[in-house]
Amino acid sequence: QVQLVESGGGLVQPGGSLRLSCAASGNIIFSFSAMGWYRQAPGKQRELVADMTSGGSTNYADSVKGRFTISRNNANNTVYVQLNSLKPEDTAVYYCNARTVIGRYLELWGQGTLVTVSS
Repeated sequence: QVQLVESGGGLVQPGGSLRLSCAASGNIIFSFSAMGWYRQAPGKQRELVADMTSGGSTNYADSVKGRFTISRNNANNTVYVQLNSLKPEDTAVYYCNARTVIGRYLELWGQGTLVTVSS
């Protein structure tokens, strides 16, 4: 049974920083093709924050470029995102995502970690 476990969320003032971590647990003998982060604010659609392939290619939402940095460790299937210069509009539940193709498409989601940026 493989699952994603997030950590690092919390309350922070505008301009502050947080580092989110996500680790895939279980007996995993492969590297996910892509791992990253999505977020969902109250009343809004879930959106991509940042994503990274196993080869190191990255995608960022326009709203976070220059402020957030994604990284991952392919060996242990762990992904991180450094959140800098946080704004109130960054407040959301952040979800870890991992996907790959092993015969069939496989996608996993974490339970989410709450990031709250005060006014």
